[in-house]
Amino acid sequence: ALGERKDEALIERSGLAIGARLAELGVNLNFAPVLDVDSNPANPVIGDRSFSTDATEVARFGLAFARGLNQGGVLACGKHFPGHGDTDKDSHFDLPVIRHPRARLEAVELLPFRAAAQAKLDSMMSAHIVVEALAQGPATLSSAVMSELLRKELGYEGVLFSDDLEMRAVLDLHPPAESAVLAIAAGCDSVLVCKEEENSEAAFEGLLHELEKSAAFRARVTEAAGRMQALRVRAASLYEARAKDAPSVAEVRLG
Repeated sequence: ALGERKDEALIERSGLAIGARLAELGVNLNFAPVLDVDSNPANPVIGDRSFSTDATEVARFGLAFARGLNQGGVLACGKHFPGHGDTDKDSHFDLPVIRHPRARLEAVELLPFRAAAQAKLDSMMSAHIVVEALAQGPATLSSAVMSELLRKELGYEGVLFSDDLEMRAVLDLHPPAESAVLAIAAGCDSVLVCKEEENSEAAFEGLLHELEKSAAFRARVTEAAGRMQALRVRAASLYEARAKDAPSVAEVRLG
């Protein structure tokens, strides 16, 4: 609904209202905005989570919402890199595949994330999808996507979260003890394991085991920990600087 209004100021004000309420509750990170482009009407998981069918609008509105969150005292997270908009499967249950050539990816899927990288968005989240023009496996576990493309080509320096490693797109290929290691090695800085405590513990043990045996992995973890610490400092500064006159959610009207 916000995207359809095409009112950037209203979208930013909405982000501010939501961010302020979250900050009051002690929440310092919102896994939003969605930067996927709503380019496939048959997409079962993105749809109206996206701001628009137009990539430029997704970038503009998504960053406006993120600015609002920041003003409210909360970190933002753009998702799902490198773009989950044109899939016909839900990665919670299956592994989607995107077969577009690189030129199309640049014009649509990657455009909002490139804008977010340039704007130094606080954090991003990976997508459990295969983009054949980029890699043959899930993007979350691919250094070609997470490191070569996002870090080196797009120049993104913020924190990169994995999507939930218990989603079937990844879990059907690797147990959490393996996927956590693969995700961090690929370039993620933090992995999400959102449901079963035993899977969270297994992921931690897998990471610890790999860190103890591999100097290269230890260096990767050290890099990731540095980014996470910088994000914590950023969260504290946003909270201290949050807008004191933020509107309530009820005060943000679409009419």
